[in-house]
Amino acid sequence: MAAFRPPEADQVFRILHVSTGNVCRSPITERLTRLAVVERLGSDAGLVVESAGTWGHVGAPMEAHAAQVLDEFGADTDNFTGRELLDEHVIRADLVLTATRDHRAQVISMGHSAGLRTFTLKEFTRLVRVIDMGQLPDAREPGGLVIRARALSRAAAALRGWLAAPTAEADEVQDPYGAPIPYFRSVGEEIRTALDPVVTAITGVPGAPGE
Repeated sequence: MAAFRPPEADQVFRILHVSTGNVCRSPITERLTRLAVVERLGSDAGLVVESAGTWGHVGAPMEAHAAQVLDEFGADTDNFTGRELLDEHVIRADLVLTATRDHRAQVISMGHSAGLRTFTLKEFTRLVRVIDMGQLPDAREPGGLVIRARALSRAAAALRGWLAAPTAEADEVQDPYGAPIPYFRSVGEEIRTALDPVVTAITGVPGAPGE
């Protein structure tokens, strides 16, 4: 049975980023997504970006190195607290992007018709790279970004069985928890690189050179 969606859900597109503790990878991905969208469109344009953890450190602040990396990228680190992944988060999400295949499996196992809208971040990146952007709705039209994002998610789901990863590890972002700041920086750059084609596909606006 399809999950109930309130009427206002049609006015926004919700992206949920999922990792383990919700203090490192998913906060970095959440805040870099928000930053990239605002840089390209000047506003969130109906895009709501959130995060949670399969073993979330509920109420915990973002890990200090994660916050430092976000600060170096120019992203906002304020008002963040860790959350444990709940059914309501999955129900409300239009697109769930996870750090690893295990996270993806855990989200899908929760039900709520999550299978068609849950990908690892890198898996989704790989899929959107081959989608014809010219066939997607124009994000600049009123409500266009939400309509475009929904169409993109459906197109990626249709391609999933046709475009396999070169290796299983290619679809994963490793956990930097407890690592020194250089490793956090490398993970942050890895996430930002994976996000660039995703945000380009959703907004229809490419990132500036060097992003």
